[in-house]
Amino acid sequence: MSGALRAEAAALPTGIGSLRAELCTDERAFAALGPAWEHLYRNCEAATPFQSHAWLHSWWTSYGRPGRLRLVLVHDAAGGELRAAAPLMWTGHPLPRLVPLGGAISDYGDVLLDDEHADRAATALAEALSAAARTALIDLREVRPGGAAERVYERWRGPRRRLTDSVCLELPARPMDELLSRLPTGRAQRVRTKIRKLDKLGVEHRLVRYDEVDSAVRTMLELHRLQWQDRKVTAEHLRPRFHEHLARSLGPMVRSGDALVSEFRVGGEVLAVDVTLLSRRLAGAYLCGAHPWLRERKADVATMLLRACADQVAGGERQVLSLLRGAEPYKSRWRPDAVVNQRLLLARRRTAPLLSAVACDVGTRSRGRALVRGRWEAVAAASDRPLPP
Repeated sequence: MSGALRAEAAALPTGIGSLRAELCTDERAFAALGPAWEHLYRNCEAATPFQSHAWLHSWWTSYGRPGRLRLVLVHDAAGGELRAAAPLMWTGHPLPRLVPLGGAISDYGDVLLDDEHADRAATALAEALSAAARTALIDLREVRPGGAAERVYERWRGPRRRLTDSVCLELPARPMDELLSRLPTGRAQRVRTKIRKLDKLGVEHRLVRYDEVDSAVRTMLELHRLQWQDRKVTAEHLRPRFHEHLARSLGPMVRSGDALVSEFRVGGEVLAVDVTLLSRRLAGAYLCGAHPWLRERKADVATMLLRACADQVAGGERQVLSLLRGAEPYKSRWRPDAVVNQRLLLARRRTAPLLSAVACDVGTRSRGRALVRGRWEAVAAASDRPLPP
């Protein structure tokens, strides 16, 4: 950061002499952090696409509220390089907490640590987070197992608690032929039949250039609306701020290799658009829109999308093709692995009651869901009716 912008950040204590920590609350400084954040992001193997600067800064522009930004940063004291970052914001509902930027439209939350300095950076970040939290609980949602936040959790000196969060379904990042080999013979043969049907329909696939992203996103969201009309749809996906966020973030991400935007055409007309987000370790199938014409022709859209995505992300060091949050039936048919995200709660001694309150609330909700599910299972068993989704 420049000297003028650095003045907007408050120094935080850290016991690591070669590192210095600061709390940044200024939106201009967040924007100016782009190059340094990008360098740190590239040096953190555990990072997911939802920790990239393009995604987070765009999200803040669309969803952030003035005065609530809390970026906890750890720099090298000598050269000034960014060694760790926790992208957070303050919220007072229902309890005072520091929560990850990205909100509900981001499938993973995490901090960033420079792999070459991870131990020192994690210790410094833990100390800085403790100072920044003050009277708030640190509530790190949707941390993927193996995430950088686990190192911070291990070094936390105050009360802490690890809870389960959402389930994500994951496949190995392999070509479609290898994914088919994971399936029972009969199911694999049915998928191959669906692929031949797609080819017979003349479905053509192309990647969108970064300067075409704005138009492609507009088309995708319109197709998404048509795809889900008269059915339950995530309301946020239809709001202007979501469109603005995707158009703003995906252009830079496509240009830097952190996203793929794909078009699927029949007879020259775009009938589907898909967004896949990328990081060093992981590819995530984020969102698509598909014209009802494909369903009317009994084209299997899920197979079409997975085939294109798998063949594009296979190879290299990327290990995982994540279907992201949710255990919908169309995902389960590929025999994915269920990976449970973590919720890491970090408190100071004076905020330990907040941690207990959140943990108690989560436990009560979980028992409530289990009770409701158990009642439905009993009803279903007695009446031979299917369970609700």
